[in-house]
Amino acid sequence: MRSPKVPVNEEANYRASALPPHNGAGVRRKATTGIRSWLVVSGKGHPHLEEAGKHSIMRRTGLPARDLRVLDPQLSYPSTILGRERAVVINLEHIKAVITATEVLIPNPMDPQVSPFVHDLQERVQNPHGASHHATAECDYMDARNVAQAVNKGQTQTGNLRVTLDAYSNCGAKVLPFEFRSLEVCLESACRLLESEALTLEQEAYPALDELTSKISTINLERVRQIKSRLVAITGRVQKVRDELERLLDDDMDMAEMYLTEKLARQQVDEALLSVDIGNEELGFGEYRDVDVKTETESCNGSVVSFKLNIEELEMLLEAYFVQIDGTLNKLSALRDYVDDTEDYINIMLDEKQNQLLQMGFPSAP
Repeated sequence: MRSPKVPVNEEANYRASALPPHNGAGVRRKATTGIRSWLVVSGKGHPHLEEAGKHSIMRRTGLPARDLRVLDPQLSYPSTILGRERAVVINLEHIKAVITATEVLIPNPMDPQVSPFVHDLQERVQNPHGASHHATAECDYMDARNVAQAVNKGQTQTGNLRVTLDAYSNCGAKVLPFEFRSLEVCLESACRLLESEALTLEQEAYPALDELTSKISTINLERVRQIKSRLVAITGRVQKVRDELERLLDDDMDMAEMYLTEKLARQQVDEALLSVDIGNEELGFGEYRDVDVKTETESCNGSVVSFKLNIEELEMLLEAYFVQIDGTLNKLSALRDYVDDTEDYINIMLDEKQNQLLQMGFPSAP
C-alpha cells in the first residue's frame, strides 16, 4: 500500500525542523562542554575560583583524561590516590583534588563538605612549620628555582657549583613539601569524616542492641535492622580507604612518583646545568673546562643533582593514617561481632519461647 503524499510545504517544514540550528548557539554549547569551576589553592595558601575545561587542566597538570574521570562526581569510583609525573590525583570520600608541586585544584568547590577541607588546607599551607608533626629536611620549590636562576645568571661559577647545590640540599627547611602537606590534609579530612560517622553509629548501636536483648519488639527489631545496614555501608567505605593506603604502601615506585617538588627541582637544576654547559661551549671555554665540569658533575652524584629519592618520609605519613583508618575498621568489626552475637541471642530466645508454646499445647507458626 502506497503511503500518503506529504504536501510540499509541510515536508519542507519537517526537514527544516529536523536540521540543527544555523546560528552559533550549538557551536558555543559544544565549545563550552567540559568547562567547570575549580577552586585553586596556591602554594601560599591563597584560594581563587577559575573556569577551566578538561583539556586545559590536562595541559596544566600533565594528567590523561582517564585520571580526571576519577574526579567526576557523576561517576562512582573507589577511593583512589594516583601518583603521576606532575600531579597527584586524590579521590577519598568527599575529597576530590589534583595536587601539583605549586597548587591544589579542587573540582567541587560548592560542596558544603568541602569548605572545612579548604579551610584546613589554607591553614596548613600558610603555616608549614607548625602544620605537621612529620619533620623533614626537604626544600621547597622556590629554593630550587632560586638556585637555578643563580646558575643561569652566572652568579655561580662552575667550580663552586657543588658548594651551591650542597647548600641547597642542606637548606634545613624542616617542613614537608607542598604536595605532602596537601596530601596530609586530604587524608586527615577523609579519615576524620569516617571516624566521626563510625563513632556516631557506635553511640546509637550499642544502646539499641542492649534494648533489643531486654525487650524484643517490632520497633526495636526495625531499629537494629537499619543500624546493621548503615554498619555494612560505612564498613565498606572504610575498607576501601584502608585498602588504597595499603596498596600505596606496598608500591615503592608509586610513592616515589609522588615526590613532585623534588622532581621539579631536579628538572630546573638540570636545565640550569645544561644552559651553563651550552654557554661555555658558545664562549669557547668548552675544551678547556670540559674536564673540570665533568669532574664537578660526577662529584655531585648523590647530591641534589641526582635527587636520589627517599620514600621514608612519605611512608611514615601514609602509615600514620593507615593506622588511624585501620583502628576505625577494627571498631566497626567489633560492632559487627556484637550485632552477630545479639542476633544469635535473639534467635536462642525465640527458639526457647517456641518450645514453651509447644509444651503448653499451642501449635507453632508455619
